[in-house]
Amino acid sequence: MRLCLVEDIAVAGLEPLALTRPAYDLRLGAGTIGDKIRRAFRFDPQSPGRGVVVRPHLAKVLKSRDPYLAVNDRTWLSQDSTLVVNARWVPPAGFVTPPHGQHCVGLCEGQVAYAFVGPNLAGGLEPHTMDSWFQDIADKLEKHDVGGDWIARPWDIVAKNSAHLERDFLEAGKVGIGNRPISNVALVGPSDRLYIDESVRLDPYTVLDTTNGPITIEAGVIVQPFTRIEGPCHIGRDTQLFRANLRGGVTLGPNCRIGGEVEQSIVHGQSNKYHEGFLGHAYIGEWVNLGAITSNSDLRNDYGEVFVPLGGDPVATGQAKVGCFVGDHTRTGLGSMLNTGTAIGVMCNVLPAGLLLPKHVPSFTAVLYGRVAPGFALDELFNTAKIVMGRRNQVFSDVDCQLYLDLHEQTRLERERAFQKNNDRRNDTWPVVAASRRS
Repeated sequence: MRLCLVEDIAVAGLEPLALTRPAYDLRLGAGTIGDKIRRAFRFDPQSPGRGVVVRPHLAKVLKSRDPYLAVNDRTWLSQDSTLVVNARWVPPAGFVTPPHGQHCVGLCEGQVAYAFVGPNLAGGLEPHTMDSWFQDIADKLEKHDVGGDWIARPWDIVAKNSAHLERDFLEAGKVGIGNRPISNVALVGPSDRLYIDESVRLDPYTVLDTTNGPITIEAGVIVQPFTRIEGPCHIGRDTQLFRANLRGGVTLGPNCRIGGEVEQSIVHGQSNKYHEGFLGHAYIGEWVNLGAITSNSDLRNDYGEVFVPLGGDPVATGQAKVGCFVGDHTRTGLGSMLNTGTAIGVMCNVLPAGLLLPKHVPSFTAVLYGRVAPGFALDELFNTAKIVMGRRNQVFSDVDCQLYLDLHEQTRLERERAFQKNNDRRNDTWPVVAASRRS
């Protein structure tokens, strides 16, 4: 079987997280959405029959990372029957694959989740035309309701993460603590909800609490003293924890440095939160550095619905607990305070102002004195990215450079709108509520 993961137009609703990666590479639970799709269809991730149809600005990056991946390749699509799956669809637990060789369509909530089609139909796949292609296919083939979930907004991922951590632990079937004792740490809750790779370093005075969910600690992780980890939780390979308090519903990708309090959040990978500070109901991208005492709010004082300014326009979340969403290669300064429902783009520099900072920070901008302002020059941002990635033996390549050049142009209008709003408010002062007097 050949598998092609595709992005529809609604992927724009996953910015800023999806600016630098396809939707199927977003983390959910112990892996990515793509991992869940491949597992549901029992597809070998190393199979040569792998293809994707993604936004054009991502094509070269994906091809450079996997030379055997067919990226936006109509010739490859026209060669054989292909299973085409929407990259925002998460298959349900216990998913039953369609009968072998049967051309059909799977529906989730009335939308096409996948379609198994012949080469004549697969050859029509192109970026930016997926919605009409899916509609056309649904009119031609037999349809089945298959269930599952749609990921439409960044907060959907965070809200579903705990349930998927539980599900992924059960499906992985990895239970145990290796061949060495863990008598120097405290285990609270059942031991069969705990998996620790044998290479993990667990220092004394560490607490592992599986009462409310499973805990997985992958290879190469270092856990320093006075760390508390509550399940459900997944800690990716080579991550280091520094007196961290992980309060459940947390996914940490590979090679992160995490300290302070983290609750119901995803850190995609290669990112730092070394120091004290609170991170809650948030999704942090790659190569992000959160300065010491950086904290975010994830609950309004009136407990009302949170709105997130995606692209600068407030979007209702339908949820009361929503934190922040931070794009790749963004940095915050010492003591930055992020408001409830904050969206920060890629390659931003956020400096503290002693007040809650703007909720909308477009890509490639800075926050100075509490206002959104033009960011550093691109060559400065790229030089910093090279230094940051070089510290972990990775390279900010020419392909990466072109990706961010393309994104700089794509996000230009969003920045201009934000600067205009900032100018319109340049004479604003912080409101002072006068105390009422009793007569």
